[in-house]
Formats: sequence, C-alpha cells, structure tokens
Amino acid sequence: MPPADAVRTGTSARNKRILVLLVAIAIAPVVLAYVAYYAWPRDARVNYGELLSGTLPTITGARLDGTPFRSDALRGRWAVLYAAGGDCGGDCPAALYASRQARTIQNAERERVRRLWLVVDDVTPPADALAGQDDLAVARVAPASVTDFPEGAERIYLVDPLGNYVLAWPTKPDIKAMAKDLARLLRASAIG
Repeated sequence: MPPADAVRTGTSARNKRILVLLVAIAIAPVVLAYVAYYAWPRDARVNYGELLSGTLPTITGARLDGTPFRSDALRGRWAVLYAAGGDCGGDCPAALYASRQARTIQNAERERVRRLWLVVDDVTPPADALAGQDDLAVARVAPASVTDFPEGAERIYLVDPLGNYVLAWPTKPDIKAMAKDLARLLRASAIG
C-alpha cells in the first residue's frame, strides 16, 4: 500500500488537471467567438436599401380627385413612397415601375403594401405615367413637406405600418433586390 502522502499528491494533481480542463471548457466558447468575430470575414450587409431611422411626419395635401390626403392614412400598412414633380420626368418612370414590380412580386403579401406618389408641384401627371398604375395613390403636396425626408426627395422610401422610415432605395433600383428587401420585411413582420 502506498504511503498516505503519495495518495494525496496523486489526487491533488488529478484534481488540478480536472479544474484546468473545466476552466478551458468554460473559456473556449468565448475565445472561439472572439476569433470568429475578428478573424473571419463577415458577409456584406443583407439589405439592398439603406436602413433609416425616424418617423414620417404628417404630410397633408389633396389627391388628384380633390379629396384630402393625410399621411396618417398610411398607418396600418407598409408604404412605398416616392416624391417627384407631376411631369414625371427623369427617374420618375423608373421609380414608379420599380415600386410596382417590387410590390407585384410579393404575390399574396402585396395587399399589405401601399404605393404613394407625392406630387410636389402643380403639374398634373400625364396619363401615360399613370397607365398601368392601378394600385398607385397620387397626392399633391407642398414641396416643403418632402424636404425633411432622411435621404432627400430623390429616393424611394419604405415606411412601416407604424409610420417609421425603414429603407431608402435609389430611384433606379435593382428591382429584384428591392423586392427581396420588401419580402424579407413582410415575412418578419406580423403588423401591417
């Protein structure tokens, strides 16, 4: 039988190894997470549009048929906004087309999305600009009402059902990427 001191030394060394092993197991996930975060390359951002913060201010005006318009009426659904002059020159046709296609691609979910063109002058939109845009609401507003948009008036904006800005897309967007952004948000959101 070994002496009592030898038993204590062996047990003590064994306990130390077990303690070191337990500490290593506890610290390993933290070290691996740190290495993964700083050493491995991250994917580029997932969204195509630029993320925004802030709330859409109350915008008032009149629809083309003369009925009053308030941006508060957009609450409860997702809204794709675009502000431009009534002549629909420049990027306007591309922006209206892109917003229509991105909404149409949503299939059954498209009813959760409204499209709105804010006309910022006194020019009446031409019939060809409105042709095929049955789901587009058009409202004439004061030019000053769109000056506070986060990225300026020359963007397409997505506003959530609570009235918060979510994304801004360029006026000539990649329609598939825009639709993918919209689909991702509709799938993740239970409101609107």
